[in-house]
Amino acid sequence: MEPEKFKLADILYGLIVPLIIGIVIVLFPAVIRPLLDKAFPPATMTSAGSSYAFLTVIFTHGFAEMVVLAVPLILGLVWNKWAGGAAGFITGTLYYIAFAGYNIQYSTINYGSSPNLYADPSFIGNWIVGGILIGYIAGALNNKSMSFKRMMGAGLTASIAVGIMQFVLNMTVADAAWMAQGNPGFSLFTVMLPAVILGIVMPIIAKVMTWYGLQPMKH
Repeated sequence: MEPEKFKLADILYGLIVPLIIGIVIVLFPAVIRPLLDKAFPPATMTSAGSSYAFLTVIFTHGFAEMVVLAVPLILGLVWNKWAGGAAGFITGTLYYIAFAGYNIQYSTINYGSSPNLYADPSFIGNWIVGGILIGYIAGALNNKSMSFKRMMGAGLTASIAVGIMQFVLNMTVADAAWMAQGNPGFSLFTVMLPAVILGIVMPIIAKVMTWYGLQPMKH
């Protein structure tokens, strides 16, 4: 039995998407982060930093977090719950390792010390468990449907559920839980707004992918 001929979906998933993700992973910490740190200096032990330093966090860590959860969410919608959950485990684990290491180094350089964030259960829950759940829930609820309404419902339900879990973890078991507890309303807003945006935008992208036959498996 001869293999199938190359399709646009094969090229997209086998070449273009991996290259784009690889370039973005290198581009943000290597190029964009240093430029933003110069424009909006972060707080240190000797300086309060720029009042706009939060923009650096949004365009670096915030973007990375969206990608980490967007990939399993889309795969859950256009493929199945197992693909979504597996992708979430991979992206979540990679981000957990990188994010914990970065914050340990950042805190040590700028504040003199840092806890072992690899042991912070909120990091594990937010990214590894959260990544698995968002892909699995979206895939299970959508169940390979190509209906946009069902995709939207599944995507929003999955992203909001994971957002609520992240908020609870950040308020309770996180190493810096006291920071979130100081302003729980703002903490809820910063977690749930990206979750809602993710739950709306990713189903739209997933639906467009089905129009052009770009889903990994035909439904």
